Amino acid sequence: MPANLMMRLQMNRIFRIGSLILLLVAIGLLSAITTMNFAIHGAEVQVPELKGMTIADARSVAAGEGLNLDVDNRYYSGDVAAGHILSQSPAAGTVVRREWRVRVAESLGPQKVDVPDTVGANERVASLELRRAGLEVGDIERLPYAAAAEGTVIAQDPPAHAQGIEQPSVNLLVAAPSEETPDGYAMPDFTGWPYMSAQAALNKVGIKTAAPSFVEVPIAPVGSGDAQIRQPARPGAVLAQSPPAGTRVDQSTLVRLTVVR
Repeated sequence: MPANLMMRLQMNRIFRIGSLILLLVAIGLLSAITTMNFAIHGAEVQVPELKGMTIADARSVAAGEGLNLDVDNRYYSGDVAAGHILSQSPAAGTVVRREWRVRVAESLGPQKVDVPDTVGANERVASLELRRAGLEVGDIERLPYAAAAEGTVIAQDPPAHAQGIEQPSVNLLVAAPSEETPDGYAMPDFTGWPYMSAQAALNKVGIKTAAPSFVEVPIAPVGSGDAQIRQPARPGAVLAQSPPAGTRVDQSTLVRLTVVR
């Protein structure tokens, strides 16, 4: 057999072997991509609609999809029965990976708890009263207050016997020693104060004021008969304020004062 023919046959054989190897590699890559795609999408699920379900039913449905259920908050609701789900996150239909945590809020039903009056009580006693009433102790803040013993509750939110509250928790404001650095203040009523005095009082405790808003206030007419005579507002006096009196404020609060021109 001529040498050139033998070389041509060897080249054809090598080409066929190379083509077969490339085909096998391509099939292997395609199979790997298909397997990977299946694995990725097989680990994804759609979050089911859980709102309105009982917590037990929702846990069962979530577990069936490979998801975990966490009860994050509890709220009073006149529309959703106690023990049922008010809201969820992520929302129904969201695509997530398996083992994802779905956070829900549970309904406590309509508010039936009477909020105790803890003002004047010791912080520990107040906490016990709230828990005995089925309520939680919320944020506890301290304010230097010379008119009450240290540890005495001087304010609460929501107030005693409040109706229509959202959460079963009560925040307490507790008296602290006068030398302790406060973490907040109760906003005074600056109405009628000279603007410079109100600004100085706020600056003294590190609370900033925005540029004042000036308004024209017409002089009230002189009263007649038994009507009470109203004193005209003095120029430079505070007419209104934000936040209102009694609101908790701290160094991050920007106070806005409306002043008579």
